[in-house]
Amino acid sequence: MSVTFRNLDTDPRAPVSSWPTEAVQAALERGDFDDWRRLVEAVRVEPWGRTARRIEEVLTHSRPYGVAEVFEHVIDRARRRAETAEREQVAAEIRDLVAKSGLSRSAFASRIGTSPSRLSTYASGKVTPSAALMLRMRRVAAAAREG
Repeated sequence: MSVTFRNLDTDPRAPVSSWPTEAVQAALERGDFDDWRRLVEAVRVEPWGRTARRIEEVLTHSRPYGVAEVFEHVIDRARRRAETAEREQVAAEIRDLVAKSGLSRSAFASRIGTSPSRLSTYASGKVTPSAALMLRMRRVAAAAREG
């Protein structure tokens, strides 16, 4: 670890999620591969988390040569991966709700107020339903199981 923090009470060995913005800036500007790797890992774990936000903040006023573009790409890619995983998780829940309801896809779609083709786009992950529609799907699936 090559980065040192001047005028900061932060230990460079501390988790990067605990670093103040000034420490993140020092790591981006004066750090080495190990420092950057730790920042990248924090962004992968929490793409909209504290570290990612601090990196974005630093990059609004400091553009370390060769590093700024890489970290913008890292944040963008981590967020796209997270969104894809979340979309698949929602789609899997929808498929599960339809299956557990015991209803046909057509009947389930009708009971939630949509078409079978639209339900299919939700179940495939191509389209993500609103939070209100997810709640309706859960209610319909629960009611169908009960009665």
